[in-house]
Amino acid sequence: MTAAPSFAAGLGLSALRGATLAEVDAAAALQHRTDRKYLVPLDRARLLVDRLADSHHVLDLAGRRTTSYLSTYFDTEGLEAWRAHVQGRRRRWKVRTRLYAEDGLCRAEVKTKDGRGATVKHALGIPADGYGQLDGSAAEFVDEVLRGADIPVTTAALSPAAEIRYVRAALADLDHGTRVTLDGRLTCHHRDRGAGLDPGHVLVETKGGARPAPADRLLLSLGARPVSLSKYIVGQSLLTPGLPDNDVRRLARAHFTALPAVPTESHPAPLLERTPAA
Repeated sequence: MTAAPSFAAGLGLSALRGATLAEVDAAAALQHRTDRKYLVPLDRARLLVDRLADSHHVLDLAGRRTTSYLSTYFDTEGLEAWRAHVQGRRRRWKVRTRLYAEDGLCRAEVKTKDGRGATVKHALGIPADGYGQLDGSAAEFVDEVLRGADIPVTTAALSPAAEIRYVRAALADLDHGTRVTLDGRLTCHHRDRGAGLDPGHVLVETKGGARPAPADRLLLSLGARPVSLSKYIVGQSLLTPGLPDNDVRRLARAHFTALPAVPTESHPAPLLERTPAA
């Protein structure tokens, strides 16, 4: 049987100029930004990459052009973070730990919405063995950020609620400070349940200012339209029985399928892609 092509090969990333992490961070590390998301077929995502080749570089880590992400999201017993997003509340938040699998790097992250609806992300580097838990400096960091955002939640009320896994390629316009990420092989896990994004689709996110970037205009020309889709919200909506129906669940059902019932801790990590640039 012929091996499936890597995510990097499927997107044609070898055609792009590479950029180091320092270059991408210097030009496009937007912590206060507007995100737009699109679910697009893989062939259109490859066409998008091709059309961005003149203006964007791809993050290249010693020849590796994708990274496997594992993110554990934390919520209250009543799923207050999930409900705030589904109900469109002005004060929305997410708390997670994120592991960059190939590099063994880990961060605790808090995302909030400001008064204008823009995403504000705060991050703290933590040891890799701290992935999936909030204690010590991670707990202090999360409590401080939530308190500063006037969100009445502390880490004492939070516990792991879902794990999201995917492979990401990151593109950056080094001259104008905007980014595009492309996520594939996306799976959601909660206890013994799991769901995965159709492998023929890619979740594309543009990250920039309030005005649409060239990548947004290209996506529109390819027939894509922005969607309100959070990986964590999708995971909870599909995998937790008894939650009220919502637009996210209806959208996700068209693109996600159930995975075999295996405990979360038994699921293998995402395929680590080490395909060098051609």
